[in-house]
Amino acid sequence: MKRILFLMSVCLMAASCSLNSNSKNETGIQSQQEASSGNQHATAQDRVEVLYFHGKQRCATCMAIESNTREAMEANFSEQMKKGNVVFRSIDISKKENEKIAEKYQVTWSSLFIVKYKDGQESDENMTKFAFGNARKSPDTFKSEIVKTVQNMLK
Repeated sequence: MKRILFLMSVCLMAASCSLNSNSKNETGIQSQQEASSGNQHATAQDRVEVLYFHGKQRCATCMAIESNTREAMEANFSEQMKKGNVVFRSIDISKKENEKIAEKYQVTWSSLFIVKYKDGQESDENMTKFAFGNARKSPDTFKSEIVKTVQNMLK
């Protein structure tokens, strides 16, 4: 029963994302294009990428996912981010230039993935359910799990 309620709440949150007309990026997060241009050297090296996918219009939960992820990344991985060992990208899936990456991860609405690139191999962790369940109501738990997942992938 809890699982059904959780799934229903995720669906409702997803629907509200498309109804919210506030598309202003209040967190100052770089777009996917800006982030990738600043980290082009990271594409050929082992790294962990945190990918936050979103549409043009976002609900409060979607914005909380982005801002809390960004805060966790900056607070815990600032040196690794400067070196390109850890990358955070906020990707607007409504933009044509982001179609390929959205297709790669089969993303059609707000989603959070953590991707590990090691020795030419790629593995990912889909954190979307967890993000929608915790980013607003338990931000400390949310941030802690994001940090833990990135740290494990850096090993």
